[in-house]
Amino acid sequence: MIILKNKQELEAMREAGRLVARTLDLVCAMVQPGITTQDLDRAAEDFIRKAGGIPTCKGYCGYPATLCTSVNEEVVHGIPGPRILREGDIVGIDCVATLDGLIGDATRTMPVGKISAGMQRLLDNTKAALNRAIDLARPGEKLGTLSNSIEAFVTPLGYTVVRDYCGHGVGKQMHEDPQVPNHGIPGRGPTLRAGLTIAIEPMINMGVAETKVLGNGWTVVTVDGMPSAHFEHTVAVTDDGPVILTLP
Repeated sequence: MIILKNKQELEAMREAGRLVARTLDLVCAMVQPGITTQDLDRAAEDFIRKAGGIPTCKGYCGYPATLCTSVNEEVVHGIPGPRILREGDIVGIDCVATLDGLIGDATRTMPVGKISAGMQRLLDNTKAALNRAIDLARPGEKLGTLSNSIEAFVTPLGYTVVRDYCGHGVGKQMHEDPQVPNHGIPGRGPTLRAGLTIAIEPMINMGVAETKVLGNGWTVVTVDGMPSAHFEHTVAVTDDGPVILTLP
């Protein structure tokens, strides 16, 4: 069931989104060669809790951390730990926070030091695909058109979209209806309505689209070991157009 949000709920989600954005500002500024993903996670949890929020991912279905930190070929759900980030890596940092019962969810993929030109293009184009999809989050648009815009943009550039995982509705729960794939058929699917809040999150691979889950039961990697990038915003569909809720 798709849950539309009223004005008060949207305002509360904006505050949760601001907290997520500020947390990402903090930890992304920490990204440099020599830091561990656990260092990032500890800083994020401390910041969220001091702001009166709850790190939504921690404990969710047994997940052990505040952030998901996915490095290089890791697509999503990388578990923070003693792994040291190295020059030339990329790291996707996914942060979800609950504030006053409402949730914000966003992801940024960051370069670690100097990265290759190919890796930078992957990041730039994944972010561009997100922005194109956000622009379509308007009342009356079909979800399939929004989803299709992602694949239609990145495929001619030589990338593939991850089909095993997707975006989703978000609000009082981290995962609500509808699912928001990164591929679709234009003109198909649910009609977007004012009050809908969705997490749009392109996951784009430099190689093949297929993924697998590692033995820890969480970390998703590309089957060919090629890099993957991930960008995400929580977006509200409004009569005045799309509103990004996860900006600082």
